[in-house]
Amino acid sequence: MIEEQPMGDERRLGDRILYALELALEQKDLDVSELLAKALEATLTRFGGPDAVDKRDLPERMLAAFDALDRLRHAELGD
Repeated sequence: MIEEQPMGDERRLGDRILYALELALEQKDLDVSELLAKALEATLTRFGGPDAVDKRDLPERMLAAFDALDRLRHAELGD
């Protein structure tokens, strides 16, 4: 089960999208999860321009959400 995170403390758009992605994954909604993952990726690449190299590591919550999305994809496809 996904740990509850208070929305009031989330100031960045990416944090709010991640929270929504976690909820969609918990509800096993693949279509919404895919859309939210794309939105989250867009927020990660928006800043810095096309040639910028981001040296930050992805937060554990984000990595866990992308792993959960991959598992959901495979479960839906029967892999």
